[in-house]
Amino acid sequence: MALIDAHVHLYPSEAGRDPVKWAAARGEKHWAELSTRRRKDDRPVQGFPSLSELLRDMNAAGIRRAVLLGWYWENHATCVEHNKFYASCLKAYPTRFAAFATVHPAAGEAALDEVRRARNAGFSGLGELSPHSQHVPLDDPIWRKILTLAGELKLPVNLHVTDPQSKPYPGRVDTPLSDFIGLAREFPGTKFILAHWGGGLAFDAENRALPNIYYDTAASPLLYGAVVWAKAPPGRVLFGSDYPLRLYHADDPGVGLARFVAEAKANVSPSEIERVFSGTTAKLLGI
Repeated sequence: MALIDAHVHLYPSEAGRDPVKWAAARGEKHWAELSTRRRKDDRPVQGFPSLSELLRDMNAAGIRRAVLLGWYWENHATCVEHNKFYASCLKAYPTRFAAFATVHPAAGEAALDEVRRARNAGFSGLGELSPHSQHVPLDDPIWRKILTLAGELKLPVNLHVTDPQSKPYPGRVDTPLSDFIGLAREFPGTKFILAHWGGGLAFDAENRALPNIYYDTAASPLLYGAVVWAKAPPGRVLFGSDYPLRLYHADDPGVGLARFVAEAKANVSPSEIERVFSGTTAKLLGI
């Protein structure tokens, strides 16, 4: 079975060399706060692998293709820079990667132009976006145009969702779950992928009945543990890791990725395993 990881992050090499300096030069304070956190044992919360290291870790975990997700950047210029980097990854390895573009509504019509440019460059969706973290009101007119355009171009939108019951951590931003249900209902022509099991929405039968909502499993070992797979809604779940996040405290990102694949394989229902690991993602993204 060909595995697809629907939630992977990758950054330009200069970001990994000095993330604090890189973020400061671009006014990306929130990203720096999240990406440079360290746990109580002083291990970094995430790594900064190179493109070749990502491919190595994908191969070791048996992952055929990774969906490169952007970030909820606070500035349009950073969105454009990251999208250009992902375009180069797609060009170099068209069969190993798919990519989602990132945008910021504060750029106005330029944000819409960036969506169209990404689509023409072969991108498969938008995200990981977070209007709550990007300081964008949900009634912002450009934000609404972005979601409408995404539906017209058949670009699924991946949104960051925080479980309201999760533990506090530096940089945590509340994302009211009702906001995502409202967006799905207001934009029925747009497909939404709610990250991190939708902050728990995936386990609510009423909310998960909405036909345009899907859920990825990013950071699952840190949030819910292996028991969560028994609650997975059929046909709506996309395996996603959140690589290069350290999914298990003592493991480096690559080891954690392989361990998470094994954990999921051992716990996903046999009737759902093909859809979770590749089928739903491939159909949704057209890859």
